[in-house]
Amino acid sequence: MIKSLSIKNYALIDSLNIRFDKGFTVLTGETGAGKSIILGALSLILGARADAKTVKEGETKCVIEGEFDLSYYDLEDYFKENDLDYDNAHCIIRRELFSTGKSRAFINDSPVPLQQLKALMGNLIDIHSQHHNLLLGDTVFQLRVIDAIAGNNNLISDYKKQYKEYKKTETELKQMKEALDKSLEEADYLRFQFEQLEEANLTEGEQVQMEEEIRILSNAEDIKQSLYAILSILDNSDGGVISLLKDASGRASSLKKIFSRAEDIAERLDSDYIDLKDLVNEIEDAQDSIEFNPERMDIIRERLDLLYNLQQKHRVSSVDELIEIRETLRKKISSIDNSDENIAKQEKLLKDKEEKTLKVGKKLSAKRTEVSKRFASDLMKTIQPLGMPNARFEVELTEKKTFDENGLDNISYLFSANKKNSLMPVVDVASGGEISRLMLVIKSLIASNASLPTIIFDEVDTGVSGEIADKMGDIMKRMSGFMQVVTISHLPQVAAKGDNHFKVYKTDNEHGTSTHIVQLSPDERVDEVARMLSGAVLTEQAKENARVLIAQNKKH
Repeated sequence: MIKSLSIKNYALIDSLNIRFDKGFTVLTGETGAGKSIILGALSLILGARADAKTVKEGETKCVIEGEFDLSYYDLEDYFKENDLDYDNAHCIIRRELFSTGKSRAFINDSPVPLQQLKALMGNLIDIHSQHHNLLLGDTVFQLRVIDAIAGNNNLISDYKKQYKEYKKTETELKQMKEALDKSLEEADYLRFQFEQLEEANLTEGEQVQMEEEIRILSNAEDIKQSLYAILSILDNSDGGVISLLKDASGRASSLKKIFSRAEDIAERLDSDYIDLKDLVNEIEDAQDSIEFNPERMDIIRERLDLLYNLQQKHRVSSVDELIEIRETLRKKISSIDNSDENIAKQEKLLKDKEEKTLKVGKKLSAKRTEVSKRFASDLMKTIQPLGMPNARFEVELTEKKTFDENGLDNISYLFSANKKNSLMPVVDVASGGEISRLMLVIKSLIASNASLPTIIFDEVDTGVSGEIADKMGDIMKRMSGFMQVVTISHLPQVAAKGDNHFKVYKTDNEHGTSTHIVQLSPDERVDEVARMLSGAVLTEQAKENARVLIAQNKKH
């Protein structure tokens, strides 16, 4: 429930604070006093679109803040999922609107996107205005009414889960068929590409090895000459490095007895001598292995030309990438070859999902059918005293050709205000006043059967008076036994039934016009109801009538 509403610098409002309580709260005031302005401000913290023009002239921003008690709602998971602080007794919702057109939204001082704010506030407040009466012709709204009265929350959740899985499987099947059609069109080309790569008998790393080998073959003579020259330097009996090193090692060994450091020198010279002898052997092996071979060069060049052409064709730069493309083609061709089997499996899975969805959908339809008759009966009993003694109402449920996210049912609210007229869809035959009363009754029936948020009625009683107004007031009063109800009304019969009564008024001064609100004391309330009964001139008789009207409602 809403505990308080604070408005600053919004339209004609400088600063306004309202403390709400449980039960039935009434807001009254002269036409144009600013009741709709208060609702407009409230709608901002419900996530309504912001308009910079509503910032009070001369101010840079307006702030609307509401405090809510969440004890009656199971919303802790919502706060955890969105990483928000949770206090079920004190939830602060704030919206700031700047004259530049920018706006910010906050939940418990944490900035949040507007959609996140809307998602939360949709659970807390329902503003019912003349515009909302248009919902009566909306089949989705009609189904939601039946589901709310039937307590179908768990069934709907189960159905939507099954339906979501069904649609996901259906989409996957469609994508598989589209992919198959596309693949079949290019299957021959894919096979040609694959066979070309398969015949190439590609091996990882072969390109690097062959490029190295052809470099050697192309320069075989130069390499052999250079290696021969190196050998001559290292191993020449007439003064080669190895011969000189051996001699140096012998001289170092002869000094061991007279020069202690000569032992280390001799060891290192011996080690270098051994290393160079090994190196000479390796160079000789390398020299022997190198041989100019034109036939081998032709073979390698032909192989490299094939690899380079394949790389150019597939726009890659290595054999490893060609191998990856080959394996991808292999999988695609395998998928095409096995597509009939895969599609058959997916179709079987889709059929299974469809059966599960229909099973839950039929349970949902059965509950809707069962509740619809009781709902129609209760609605007629409630609406007939509201100036429609001959009203008839039925809920027509038929099976859809194709089920959707809302179930298996087509729905239509059929209505007639007269005995002899045939039942027709409600939006086709009901007048504006009749639709307004129907919506009030529907909301009252939902309230007594399901947990609803705070509801605010914006002049739902427009166009009625006398006994009908009194009966409409009774309905709203009964609703307040199940939920917090706030109504904006011009009717004394309704105002007299409130547990709390606020008056909206405006004042003029040299700075302009301002809207204010005040909670009325018992005496002030008598005066306000009397004004609503008699007009601008308050008479003692009007006051007495007001006292009687208020006293009568206290007894109920």
